[in-house]
Amino acid sequence: MKVKSIEFPSGKSTALNSSKKVVLPILTLIFLTTIPLYLYKDSPNSTLPRVEIINGSVPLFQKNNLPSPLHFAQNTSNDSKRVTLDYKCDIFKGSWVPYPRGPYYTNETKCVIDDRQNCMKFGRPDTEFMKWRWKPDECDLPLFDAIEFLELVRGKTLAFVGDSLGRNQMQSLTCLLASAAYPVDVSYVDDTKFRRWLYTNYNFTIAALWSPLLVGARDADPNGYSLNSLINLYLDEADEAWASQIENVDIVIIAAGQWFFRPFVYYENGKVVGCHICHKRNITDLTRYYGYRMAFRTAFRTLLRLQNFKGLTILRTYSPSHFENGEWNKGGNCVRTRPFTKEEVKLDEYELETYLTQVEELRAAEMEGRKRGLKFRMLDTTKAMLMRPDGHPNHYGHWPHESETMADCVHWCMPGPIDTWNELLLQMLKMEDQGAIEGKLQKYA
Repeated sequence: MKVKSIEFPSGKSTALNSSKKVVLPILTLIFLTTIPLYLYKDSPNSTLPRVEIINGSVPLFQKNNLPSPLHFAQNTSNDSKRVTLDYKCDIFKGSWVPYPRGPYYTNETKCVIDDRQNCMKFGRPDTEFMKWRWKPDECDLPLFDAIEFLELVRGKTLAFVGDSLGRNQMQSLTCLLASAAYPVDVSYVDDTKFRRWLYTNYNFTIAALWSPLLVGARDADPNGYSLNSLINLYLDEADEAWASQIENVDIVIIAAGQWFFRPFVYYENGKVVGCHICHKRNITDLTRYYGYRMAFRTAFRTLLRLQNFKGLTILRTYSPSHFENGEWNKGGNCVRTRPFTKEEVKLDEYELETYLTQVEELRAAEMEGRKRGLKFRMLDTTKAMLMRPDGHPNHYGHWPHESETMADCVHWCMPGPIDTWNELLLQMLKMEDQGAIEGKLQKYA
């Protein structure tokens, strides 16, 4: 992609039977006494995880000789038994509730925060946007536990594929993990859009693979590249920037959205099939949703067809922007200082269509994935983030080499509501781990 960035046991059967008599009771005992019990569902009609919630899962903080986070959570991970509740809960359906103890980290925590999302550093005067937590309707979402997360991903690679919001989530994750461990930069290139960090004690790697359109793209405007210049989009060709590096990745978090609002000429099989606001004669005018759907279809099919890919694919759903008082390039801003309630806002119009387009393509990939034993899951953050107009940098972010800033109502302040994405991610990884344990128990039963 050449589009410039605007960033934005083997043995005899007698031995096996004997071992089963010994192993089964041991595994059962472990399962009943130390493993949190989740409902792991793999329904073809839904990609929404449903879980039983654990109390007592809390982050482990260290001072690191730096100013402390606003909230030091009590460490009960190692000295308090977890309590499971006996009802199911959709962790993606809920509301935001006050959390006066504040965030997990500050802008001075030893982690990477892009200046453009460093709202504390660049003088945002209010702090209330950091003092809300996501509350599912029928349960409580456990606090983020850095040690628990790192143990779950020990020996694995997690890649964020997509635009700068994926990088935003990745940086949030590194800040959340900073209470337990610091990574080493093992990046292959100098470009900050392609980062690799290794947590050596856990042999865990996080990678950022910047590909805002997911498929092949080329600048096509004779006047040169600009924020609204024309781009050729090759809808049946996955962007090699991520596709060439993904085959051995264990967890892929894929997301894209805001880039698909610009002008495009759409190509398939090397031929023009239409365009979006290209203003060219004799080319069929197609909507942005056509290109968006085909980009995700190609991305998912690429993962399905990779011979050695065995990873878990997670779609992080569309992240809404909150421009008010004008469009993004016409004085629009986001000055609100508290969340919306569920009654005040709903998903509709282009945001709903964008969201549904993603979900439909994911469900198709999920059904196809079962034939190959591949898992496709959904990290559904859209409705939660729709309620957070207060969580963006607005003018309290800094673009490199610029003294003045355009209001940013797309990305998310750090710390801020984006940290919830990784709280939810942790619960999803717990469910996948629980599903693997249940599979082993069934094998020895």
